[in-house]
Amino acid sequence: MARPTNSTLLGGMSERRFLARHWQRRALLVRGALPGFQGLFTRASLFALASRDDVESRLVVRDGSTYTLEHGPFTGRALRALPARDWTLLIQGVNLVDHAADALLRRFAFIGYARLDDVMASYAAPGGGVGPHFDSYDVFLLQAFGRRRWRYGAQSDLSLRPGLPVKILRRFTPRHDAVLEAGDMLYLPPNHAHDGIALDACTTYSIGFRAPAHQELVEAFLDRLRDTLVVDGRYSDRNARPAPHPARLDPKLLRALAATIARIRWTGADVQRFIGCHLTEPKPHVTFTPRSPMTHRSFAARARRHGLRLDVRTQLLYDGRNVFINGSDVQPPPDALGVLAQLGDARAIGGEALRRAPAASMALLHEWHGHGYIEFDD
Repeated sequence: MARPTNSTLLGGMSERRFLARHWQRRALLVRGALPGFQGLFTRASLFALASRDDVESRLVVRDGSTYTLEHGPFTGRALRALPARDWTLLIQGVNLVDHAADALLRRFAFIGYARLDDVMASYAAPGGGVGPHFDSYDVFLLQAFGRRRWRYGAQSDLSLRPGLPVKILRRFTPRHDAVLEAGDMLYLPPNHAHDGIALDACTTYSIGFRAPAHQELVEAFLDRLRDTLVVDGRYSDRNARPAPHPARLDPKLLRALAATIARIRWTGADVQRFIGCHLTEPKPHVTFTPRSPMTHRSFAARARRHGLRLDVRTQLLYDGRNVFINGSDVQPPPDALGVLAQLGDARAIGGEALRRAPAASMALLHEWHGHGYIEFDD
């Protein structure tokens, strides 16, 4: 299965040119990025998603310059009782529960799966919006049904109004003003201020990208290092002498303990494995349900008839030696890596390719199927 392409997605601009001219540099407004796009969900289906406890949802209600924020899940009765205007329902990670939303996310795979995060769907009543704000990551804002007015632009003052439940800019000085209709799309680099107001009842799909904060990344690496460290021995001072100043740290003790800590080492391979595992770690609310045991013979026969595809919640990345899936890593034999890489790139693999697959790769796929990470493509 080839990655979906669309010559209009970037306004006729090649992916290479977009990355060179706009990515993390300047905004881009594309008219008709996905011509005729009306969205993937109706109002009713978005309300249904917002009622689920395995889906992250938020409700932002605006009253003049005042905003209130509630977190889901919400009851259908509460959502149907909302006023006629000035509210927005945000559904995070719709790609984790819907194949069509996952396919929409994969249209942006020219950035690389390691950077793709999720698709957020927002349904807004007329006048609805979350206020002028900025995101710390790149985002494509794809309009579905209805119209939304976007004011946006780079600005140096990113200070926030205090005391609000949502992050609203203290001052907002937009440089651009555009109304987006179905199929139009706006790309915004990190820290670009923007404010979207629904002119009609409308839905917008936000394709977001992950950019780990350095502090977050280093803390996670040290946590992993702690779990794998083995430092033998214990401090000893057999030849100690009486301490004339008991509260003073003994220089010999300091040197000995500092030398112990200095023994901690890690390699480039350790870092590489950590990064692969970290970037494929499922979101906190994502869980996989193991399947009933299936014999390897039955699994292989069905897989070779129908093919396999990754579960929409599964994250799979690889490098030259390792495969990383949902926070775990494995180093398959070299001849098995090709099949697993093909599955990772296309997120599906046909039965014909599996008929030629090495036994080691089929054994891994059988194991992953039992964990709920992959499914038959039938």
